[in-house]
Amino acid sequence: MSGTYPCGGARGDEPPRDDAGDVVPPGEARSDLRSRYGDGHSDGLRPLKSLDLAAAGSVDALVRGMADTSFGGRELGRAADVLEAMVRDEQSYNVLTLSGAMTIAKQGLVICEMIERGWVSAVVSTGALMAHGLVESLGMLHFEHDGSIADPDLLERGYNRVYDTIELEQNLDDTERIMAQVLDEVPDDEVLCSSSLNRRIGAWLAKNTDGRGPLKSAYEHDVPVYVPAFTDSELGLDFATNNHMREELGKSALRFDPFGDLNDFHRRFIEHERHGIMTIGGGVPRNWAQQVAPFIDILGKRVPSKAHPPCRYRYAVRICPEPVHWGGLSGCSYSESVSWGKIVPAAEGGRWAEVHADATIAWPMVVRAVMERLGS
Repeated sequence: MSGTYPCGGARGDEPPRDDAGDVVPPGEARSDLRSRYGDGHSDGLRPLKSLDLAAAGSVDALVRGMADTSFGGRELGRAADVLEAMVRDEQSYNVLTLSGAMTIAKQGLVICEMIERGWVSAVVSTGALMAHGLVESLGMLHFEHDGSIADPDLLERGYNRVYDTIELEQNLDDTERIMAQVLDEVPDDEVLCSSSLNRRIGAWLAKNTDGRGPLKSAYEHDVPVYVPAFTDSELGLDFATNNHMREELGKSALRFDPFGDLNDFHRRFIEHERHGIMTIGGGVPRNWAQQVAPFIDILGKRVPSKAHPPCRYRYAVRICPEPVHWGGLSGCSYSESVSWGKIVPAAEGGRWAEVHADATIAWPMVVRAVMERLGS
């Protein structure tokens, strides 16, 4: 019985045959849909390998092994490769963008590690993430929520729930008192922005605390921390409340100009030829950091004295569970960002990886793997 079907195909358990029923040697032309049988190698394809856990004696070895597998594991391995290239490039200005409840999720020391090792040139974050990190820096605790207390009862007891974790309302009240001390030292004629205020908070922490924390590490390593949506945070609410209190006392309100952040970031960015970005989540921090490239472009077109050669991110790593089809900014792919002039295309040397996973799982693994590659 012939191994061909009426549509010209062949059964998977028999060799391919031509119209006369003769076996077609590998690589020769055929009359059906497959012109030849490639061996993978001749077309430059990379062979994959089964993950050997017994041979993975370190996090780096595990991640390297995952890079030779499929799906999310392969992308995780690719993310470590891109991050390694980014931090090894001493001429690259590297930006870490943060969204989601990463500090209340106890990832604050991952941020500190990246800053303290010199991997990060600037941080762009949500305000809430920095507020919860400040709570932790001051020695206060977050607690596990196991579902045994209903949300209305949490409210009554002063427990604020973030997914499966509790932030005490008392923590936030205590943090406000620290903010008041920081704001009291601001001269009346100074115009603040989020990065200048975060630097002041970091300086206070460096002087008054022993532990580690994102704002303290950023201050000690001269890394600016930008919070574009500053009013959308406990720190922003504390700032607004403090201004009302000042007015009650007959004092002038402190001034805040968010464009101070944009101009400062732009100035630092154009001082470098190459750039990298690592994004946890998405949202405003991710887009604010990336939009500097279109800003450079339109600024030069509309204000010729400010013209500057294009600046785009050459290295990019994103860890975020959101898929593109949700239509939100967090699911925006790096390929899409290429069309906006934010990311260097792969054909021009751009390198990126997008890991669709919970950052509390993937982020520590990627960072630890690169730490081991760099000898620590």
